[in-house]
Amino acid sequence: MDTHNNNAAQTRNCCEQTDLPVAGLLTDLQQRGLLDTTLVFWGGEFGRTPGAQNRDGRDHHPYGFSVWLAGGGIKGGQTYGATDDFGYRAVVDRCSTADLHATMLHLLGWIIGG
Repeated sequence: MDTHNNNAAQTRNCCEQTDLPVAGLLTDLQQRGLLDTTLVFWGGEFGRTPGAQNRDGRDHHPYGFSVWLAGGGIKGGQTYGATDDFGYRAVVDRCSTADLHATMLHLLGWIIGG
């Protein structure tokens, strides 16, 4: 589902469809003792600007977006990086796709550059 139109309602709908199942997945992995050895990655194909597209939608942009990781050795409750005041471009602690992939591979036990 996309939020190019009717952003507030579409975003609410997306969250209603995903929040409970994702929470259930994380809870299940933790209860089974698998969260420490399972890396969960959540992200999309683009970032989203906070500005409106066609008055009530949000546009894609490739310059700054959010993902989250859980389990697999990730230290929870932290944020890394930030975008500019418009949410358009990553400006603090920028992380390249290659560095994100290297981090995930490291957490999965791969030796990078060794």
